[in-house]
Amino acid sequence: MHHKAIIIGTGPAGLTAAIYLARANVAPLVIEGIQPGGQLTTTTEVDNFPGFPDGITGPELMDNMRKQALRFGAMIQSGRVAEVDTSKRPFTLFLEDGGKLTADALIISTGASAKKLGIPGESENIGKGVSTCATCDGFFFRNKKIIVIGGGDTAMEEAQFLTRFASEVRVVHRRDDLKASKIMQDHARGNQKVAWSLNRTPLEVVAGPMGVSGLKVLNNVTGEEELLEADGIFLAIGHTPNTAFLGGQLPTDELGYLQVIPGTSQTGVPGIFACGDVQDRIYRQAITSAGSGCMAALDAERYISEQHA
Repeated sequence: MHHKAIIIGTGPAGLTAAIYLARANVAPLVIEGIQPGGQLTTTTEVDNFPGFPDGITGPELMDNMRKQALRFGAMIQSGRVAEVDTSKRPFTLFLEDGGKLTADALIISTGASAKKLGIPGESENIGKGVSTCATCDGFFFRNKKIIVIGGGDTAMEEAQFLTRFASEVRVVHRRDDLKASKIMQDHARGNQKVAWSLNRTPLEVVAGPMGVSGLKVLNNVTGEEELLEADGIFLAIGHTPNTAFLGGQLPTDELGYLQVIPGTSQTGVPGIFACGDVQDRIYRQAITSAGSGCMAALDAERYISEQHA
């Protein structure tokens, strides 16, 4: 089946793009993927999205966006894109179930997945004390003990940020030396609220009926297991952009994020646009994703109009 525009991904970026394109009578097709709604569906409370003074849950916010896109004429299809052929027009999408679609314009909003440790108690407690976003969830841990896992610049930055709320922020890293830049290390080490548990390998997230209570670690020096008490655990070991299905056909930076022409959503292939976390290695917020989704829709609409002029 052929469509004027296909959007891959249904997070804030993809659904915002769908709303704008649908209102422009483009009738986009949205491919939901394996996690409809994106990472926000794993967030219990969203307090920083404008327009909701009392907050809103992540799943509810994404469901509202979905309904809004459908209301204006967007089509949403479950499935996962296995491969895309960008070499000729129209672009061809091959789905994992064997289906094939073509499109004049393509918007990629597949996001970036937070890297996880793969230890017991981690995945099942996402949104229940385990978080991958300090700026999203730090507020909920006011005057509590927090653990940040990681040794890079992101971990140092998030540890610093979380000291605004927490009574203590403990950095856990499996090595004795940190990967973070010296200036970031110095800032963190100079903060009296930051404690350190280096040379510790995380083994298990410990949780009970009331949520996370600690992190079990292996002391790499003594070989003994230790329990570090905490009310919240923040994973700060990086993100992986969800771009494998593109097979390297679009330009990326050294971390794999799609590159766009500055000030636009246009990728290195005319007619293919990127928005949300798949092209944003810095902000990674619902509101910035939504804004970039608007940009992608406007860019795609202009491209389609020019092609059919």
